[in-house]
Amino acid sequence: MIPYGRQDISQDDIDAVISTLTSDFLTQGPAIPAFEAAVSKYCGAAHAVAVNSATSALHIACMALGVGPGDLVWTSPITFVASANCALYCGADVDFVDIDDRTWNLSPQKLEAKLEQASQAGRLPKVVIPVHLCGQSCDMAAIGALAKRYDFKVIEDASHAIGADYGGGPVGNCAHSDIAVFSFHPVKIITTAEGGLCTTNDAGLARSMQLLRSHGVTRESDEMTHAPDGPWYYQQITLGYNYRMTDMQAALGLSQMSRLQQFVGRRRDIAASYDEALKGHGLQLPETIEGALSSWHLYVIRVQPDAQLKVFEGLRKAGIGVNLHYIPVPSQPYYRELGHDPALYPSAMAYYRQAISIPVYATMTDENVDYIAAEVIRLLDENQ
Repeated sequence: MIPYGRQDISQDDIDAVISTLTSDFLTQGPAIPAFEAAVSKYCGAAHAVAVNSATSALHIACMALGVGPGDLVWTSPITFVASANCALYCGADVDFVDIDDRTWNLSPQKLEAKLEQASQAGRLPKVVIPVHLCGQSCDMAAIGALAKRYDFKVIEDASHAIGADYGGGPVGNCAHSDIAVFSFHPVKIITTAEGGLCTTNDAGLARSMQLLRSHGVTRESDEMTHAPDGPWYYQQITLGYNYRMTDMQAALGLSQMSRLQQFVGRRRDIAASYDEALKGHGLQLPETIEGALSSWHLYVIRVQPDAQLKVFEGLRKAGIGVNLHYIPVPSQPYYRELGHDPALYPSAMAYYRQAISIPVYATMTDENVDYIAAEVIRLLDENQ
């Protein structure tokens, strides 16, 4: 079976992890700040805070921005549930903004219309979480302009998008947002096995997230309520969590960062091959907005609704590990019980009834790509 995604672990990666295993620090050691520094430098952000998952990163990002009971957070309906759950963890309410029919990202036009209605109703969001689906940035300049006009904060869910570019700079530089969040799950662009990271240009937000990831405990005397009792002393100054990344994970991530451009370059080559092979076969293929370069975490095709299941099952039968990203969050039973109606998001529901994610990862061969494209075309012809 050709999987839809797969990690690429080199001998250098293995050696980096072994070196950490034989060092004095398995966790809370020097590999973590080194990894944070590498990611913040690459992204052009002032600060980076590594944690044990992107879900944890989303949670502490919301907390650092003061999200709590009575607040409202908006995100895309086409995302993994974590993008919405993070607000619920804080006791806030969640709502959704429908997607753009071309890019499948959160639509700035629909966001603007919803903000105008919310302004009139006196119920604006505190935070909006645009999701960079498949590795393509949302139109962050438009979203950032709306954030200034309507006074909300922005968390970029860039879980798919390390290595992507937008507006002439790397995704994660927070030019139009307060915080950006990355994922390093094994199927993502680079991996730390499990792990996530927040970037920000705000030193206060960075420090808040550092405290939140580690029980709210500080050893910094200037953050304490009184002078330390001795060199052993620490204080818990807020309620935090154990969301720390280990040094073993960070060592793997730091090694992987050295090949990020190689990984993304190969993914872009694969996407270009799919574009060329699949055009003109009645599919809706991914579109990239002007001024953006996707990192191609996923390559999604849209088929006619009556062909989706047959093509999906046919590809699986042919040894191709297709998947579907994602089931709209408002259609999930938990969210429906909260009162959400998926019919309010017609573009998201139309996407769900057509989408299939076909494999894309750095170690795919050209023969894999050609075989997958040929099987897609064969099954489309059979199910016209």
